[in-house]
Amino acid sequence: MRGVAQLALTELVKGLEFWPERSLLLEKDELMADESHESLESIRLEKLRRIEALGLDPWGSRFDGHQPIADVRQIPIPEGAERGPKVRVAGRIMLRRGQGKVNFLELRDWTDRIQIFVGKNQVGEASWNLAAELDLSDLLGVDGALGYTKTGELTIFAESLTFLAKSLAPPPEKWHGLTDHEQRSRQRYVDLFSNPESMTTFLGRTKVLAAFRKVMAERSFVEVETPTMQVIAGGAAARPFITHHNTLDLDLFLRIAPELYLKRLLVGGMERVFEIGRVYRNEGISPKHNPEFTMLEAYQAYGDYHSMMDLTEALISGAVEAVGGGFVRPWGESSVDFTPPWPRRTYADLFQEHAGVDPTDTVAVLAKAEELGMATTGKDPDVVVSEIFERLVEDSLIGPIFVIDYPAAICPLTKRKSSNPRVAERFELFVHGMELANAYTELNDPLLQESLFRTQLAGQKAEDSMAKMDDDFVRALKHAMPPAGGLGIGMDRLCMLLMNKSNIRDVILFPLMRPQA
Repeated sequence: MRGVAQLALTELVKGLEFWPERSLLLEKDELMADESHESLESIRLEKLRRIEALGLDPWGSRFDGHQPIADVRQIPIPEGAERGPKVRVAGRIMLRRGQGKVNFLELRDWTDRIQIFVGKNQVGEASWNLAAELDLSDLLGVDGALGYTKTGELTIFAESLTFLAKSLAPPPEKWHGLTDHEQRSRQRYVDLFSNPESMTTFLGRTKVLAAFRKVMAERSFVEVETPTMQVIAGGAAARPFITHHNTLDLDLFLRIAPELYLKRLLVGGMERVFEIGRVYRNEGISPKHNPEFTMLEAYQAYGDYHSMMDLTEALISGAVEAVGGGFVRPWGESSVDFTPPWPRRTYADLFQEHAGVDPTDTVAVLAKAEELGMATTGKDPDVVVSEIFERLVEDSLIGPIFVIDYPAAICPLTKRKSSNPRVAERFELFVHGMELANAYTELNDPLLQESLFRTQLAGQKAEDSMAKMDDDFVRALKHAMPPAGGLGIGMDRLCMLLMNKSNIRDVILFPLMRPQA
């Protein structure tokens, strides 16, 4: 091992570029692979005490004026100059190599990484004594001049060091950071600083959210907040999480959707509203499902589901542009072309194409279900149609594609088409078989809404959502809700597609995990 380290040190002296994937800290506690984790921490504790003995606070203090490393890397250096401008940076030590009176560090912040040259003669005795106690993952501030090494590596030539925080826990043993998928999700704090790709993913997610808000503001939508604890769980068919308010001695539900409260705001005269927030569904976990997820839900008075298709294209196109990389994006071994406009196909046409039967022909639909080995007893024929559609059609939808005009029986909150009351004015957006958005021309007839609620409630178990009539929502509709379009977009799934991640946990900072034994 020491021979490998010495070879790496020789490469350093030759001025090679240093990355953590190719590097080891030349310190006893990092080289001795047989040392226990507790032993490594004890060595770091001893270094903490030595830092204190230097008269320094090992937990640091305010460090104003530091520049993002990505910005520093863009600063021009005058041609022919030995050194460029003075800069100040702060970040985590990801690499440390050195010998004699010279140390090289790699410092990384949330924007980029840069090499630091620490020379005894350049930083002075105090900073040099500090440099001797540094470990991987320590947080450090650096003041110095920007320049290049003889081999052209952009480097900050340190003039002083400021200790900002001691890492008592050793970094991941693997040179390239955490590799175990589950551990990356459990220890996101380590994943973020040790895997640049993970940081890029989650900063990309923030750009998606910001882009959505920008597009909504440009279209005169206002962002609102509705209750996440509700007396009645409504707005979707899903099993809710139940909690209890002690003072009121009242069972409450974590919301499964903000829909019914946002529609109340339409009644009140807020004509364009949206909310980006968490919703909760007490259901399974899979690569495409997390029980707690983020959704945009929006409502536009005097619009319809065609208005929502236009809005959906604008929102996702804006997000693609904000993330960067173009409209044709990789997805696993395939790709997705988000270039608008996107095709719009009717549910019935797609069903006929893939199932080979007319979805309105009940006899043929039931025969097809039997052929597929699907149970049909006690089910509405449109529910059977929906189950066949999920099995035979959805996975073939590469998209982006709008599937429009769904069977009305499975859309209780949706306005029917005036030309065909068996069809609801609804669309779902699919990309590579994954539902990304869902939208309706909203039902605003209070009498029909109440009737549909009662029909739906008849088949619900007590513990499921919408197992109680939301009388106040019906009362609100009686005050006249304007005709409207409504839209929901799953933000986590969209981020999966834009960041090319096959597991939803990879785009949720802190996904739900089974407790460790």
